[in-house]
Amino acid sequence: MAEFDLVIRGGRVATASETFDADIGVRGGRIAALGSGLGRGAREIDAAGRWVLPGGIDSHCHIAQLSSSGVMTADDFATGSTSAACGGTTTIIPFAAQHRGNSLRQVVQEYHARADGRSLVDYAFHLIVSDPTEQVLGQELPALIRDGYTSFKIYTTYDALKLSDRQVLDVMALARREGAMMMVHAENHDIIAWLSEKLVQAGRRQPSSHAIAHHPIAESEATNRVIALAELLDVPVLFVHVSAKEAIDQIRAAQARGLKIYGETCPQYLFLTADMMDAPGDEGAKCMCSPPPRDKANQEFVWQGLRGGVFEVFSSDHAPYRFEGPDGKKAGMAAGGFKKVPNGIPGLEIRLASLFSAGVLNDIISINQFVALTATNHAKMYGLYPRKGTIAVGADADICIWDGTTERTITQSELHDAMDYTPYEGMKVRGWPVVVLSRGEVVSQDGKPVGRLGRGEFLRCEKPDPARPRGRWPFNVEVQTILG
Repeated sequence: MAEFDLVIRGGRVATASETFDADIGVRGGRIAALGSGLGRGAREIDAAGRWVLPGGIDSHCHIAQLSSSGVMTADDFATGSTSAACGGTTTIIPFAAQHRGNSLRQVVQEYHARADGRSLVDYAFHLIVSDPTEQVLGQELPALIRDGYTSFKIYTTYDALKLSDRQVLDVMALARREGAMMMVHAENHDIIAWLSEKLVQAGRRQPSSHAIAHHPIAESEATNRVIALAELLDVPVLFVHVSAKEAIDQIRAAQARGLKIYGETCPQYLFLTADMMDAPGDEGAKCMCSPPPRDKANQEFVWQGLRGGVFEVFSSDHAPYRFEGPDGKKAGMAAGGFKKVPNGIPGLEIRLASLFSAGVLNDIISINQFVALTATNHAKMYGLYPRKGTIAVGADADICIWDGTTERTITQSELHDAMDYTPYEGMKVRGWPVVVLSRGEVVSQDGKPVGRLGRGEFLRCEKPDPARPRGRWPFNVEVQTILG
């Protein structure tokens, strides 16, 4: 009789802190043993000469989400989770997005209905809070946090989503009291709106104007302002999709002072540039996201942030809006130019391979940093560790076996999302996960989906336990008394 359901033999295992050779024994969907010469498995996989890493966690992706302008993402949970699995991601955390006037509890129920029975991999939900009413802050949000939705996102821009500074303080105080993680899209709305108006008045409606309107100063000003509010209330904050040197500098300085400030960045800020929005015709709209890609020189500062610990997590910010079609980017350009284009680009499937190829294989980051940035820190930041994000006895058997020699050219025809383009078309990568397991079941092999849609489970998140807790700075006694 087999001792294990599955044994992965002879691989080079890497976690966020260790690298070692071991067999992995899996029983009941969890890792039951690590060691050499493990007993027989009902199924065995030879991983000799290959990396064996935790399955990726993408904690910033938009799936089956209705935007504030009424456009539904191209990916539902079937296509989005399949694309994730084929790229080595075994846990996704998309958003349940509140629009003004909506009950937050009702929104969560609607997103569960979109996900139930559809996902190939496990999933949790962040919340998006755009309408922090007395009902939401007094009842719905605290109850949802206690029910396992322990992170939420707010915006400082977009007419339909942005919160005032006073509202930001209200939700910060709640996050502090309930032990939740607050994520912030930080851009100065008035700077963007003013520049956009001037550009449109001058007839500059092309995609490249988007990068001008979303100036780095808009990002750094909002980042600095939210840091100040977080310092006032002594509350952790994670800045999402950080793009620009100026914002990186703000975050690094806050961390150096011991503030509980965390950062996330994404592939578009390492591999795309603003001049790609100058492509002929409307093609530049394929690279439009907010914040936008910056110039080539800026990419080095993003790499420094990854290497030096400014960024805790590397996410895709997968926001799949198609190029063609009535709600696509091309139609937005025809309807009025860059201000009418759905903001966001895909990246769920290429996230891991792009960072592995450019980062690990070029010795910019270590294999352990790669694991931390793509899996472990996500699990810690959002209350899923140690069930997810590591290879350890008792953890879910979410495992990727990597062939570091595989060379691929990224092309949309070989990806598994519901998009009609990828902004990374033609990009060459080396290294791809050749076997991907979720709770011990193969969900992708050789970049192709395997397994049953609907097997993915909803994950209840615990209170966040960030990977690198920041020091505590002197806290204003009067404010402490007010907050309790």
